[in-house]
Amino acid sequence: MNFMGTDKRARQKANRDRARQERIRKQKLTKVRKRGMLLGLGIPAIIAVLFGISNYVMKDSPTDTAVDAVLSTTPQPTETVPGRQITGKTPCPKTDGTEARATIFEQAPSMCIDPAKSYTATFNTSEGVIEVALDTKKTPSTVNNFVTLSRYGYYDTSFIFRTDTTLDIIQGGGSSNTDGPGYTIKDEGTGFKYSEGDLVMARSSGADSGGGQFFFVTGPKASVLDSQGTYVTFGKITKGLNVAQAILALNSGEGDLGGAPSKPVKIDTVVITEK
Repeated sequence: MNFMGTDKRARQKANRDRARQERIRKQKLTKVRKRGMLLGLGIPAIIAVLFGISNYVMKDSPTDTAVDAVLSTTPQPTETVPGRQITGKTPCPKTDGTEARATIFEQAPSMCIDPAKSYTATFNTSEGVIEVALDTKKTPSTVNNFVTLSRYGYYDTSFIFRTDTTLDIIQGGGSSNTDGPGYTIKDEGTGFKYSEGDLVMARSSGADSGGGQFFFVTGPKASVLDSQGTYVTFGKITKGLNVAQAILALNSGEGDLGGAPSKPVKIDTVVITEK
């Protein structure tokens, strides 16, 4: 009996230790994520009536608590699978698709693409394929950042976590708008106008705060952002606009940030081709 009691206490202690280690692991993972871009796109448009006049009111993204509340009221994506961490200078990845996956970086990448070449990004999603021609002429640095992350497999197993019908946009690049690669990049220009099919860098309301997240413009309502023009457009959909629009149509109508898909929309891979 004594031995049975001792074994039971030992099992209970082992279970407590495993639970404690799991809590520590999750806390560390959360801390790492918050090193990157904390606030995603950060400017959901709402129509408010003030003194009888309709205006578009732009506001910052909610706090982490509010973001958690959004995810708790909508179907939650499976956690994005973490990759390795690269410390120090970020080397240019292999271009043949064999680069070991990485999701946390200490530094933004140096110039790894050839701006004289043309680059296409193919998003293989759970809802279909979206192909994008990347704009190396107007935004070579932004394209370089996206291509480098893609070739490191950063976007593989990530999600389209936001669908905002007030802006006609769908946003992705992680499991939520708190995910980031661990660094930010400089904004590449201003005065952008937003139209159907655009691929745009997401960032917080502050300048030079983009990192890994992006959004697709799926319709005309995104033109409300034209007055700011600070979200860098770096590509255009050439195939699969209907897929992006179908993803927007999955909007659950719940939560902040314009809502989320009614079911998880997974980005299996982003494949880069160059000519």
